[in-house]
Amino acid sequence: MVTLTNSGFSAFYKRYLRMTAQITESQYHELVDQLLLSIEEVLDEYPVDIDTESAEGILTLTFENGSKMVLNKQEPLLQLWVATKFNGHHFNYEDGLWIDERGAGEFWAFLDAAMTVQAEQPVALGLS
Repeated sequence: MVTLTNSGFSAFYKRYLRMTAQITESQYHELVDQLLLSIEEVLDEYPVDIDTESAEGILTLTFENGSKMVLNKQEPLLQLWVATKFNGHHFNYEDGLWIDERGAGEFWAFLDAAMTVQAEQPVALGLS
């Protein structure tokens, strides 16, 4: 059986309350749907060849080198998840920004950096 110490539980609970107090489930869907759509629209016209495929809250990016990046909703946690060929990241909506829970920063800056590494050439979508 796993148990949390009082301080561990308290930190988890405070973070959970801060995250969920800022966004309703319907707002979450609206925000993530718009985010995924905006990425797809920019990539349709972007000079770097990155193919997109979207379906039911999942956006798959396929790069020229054959690698993939997957962005998807994680509705039960009200999170946005990103899987790159190197690792996975979970973003929470905090104070108007999607923030990586493991410290990789704000979503849009992370996305440009991760896409640059994965595409093996500079990518800056200009979204925020």
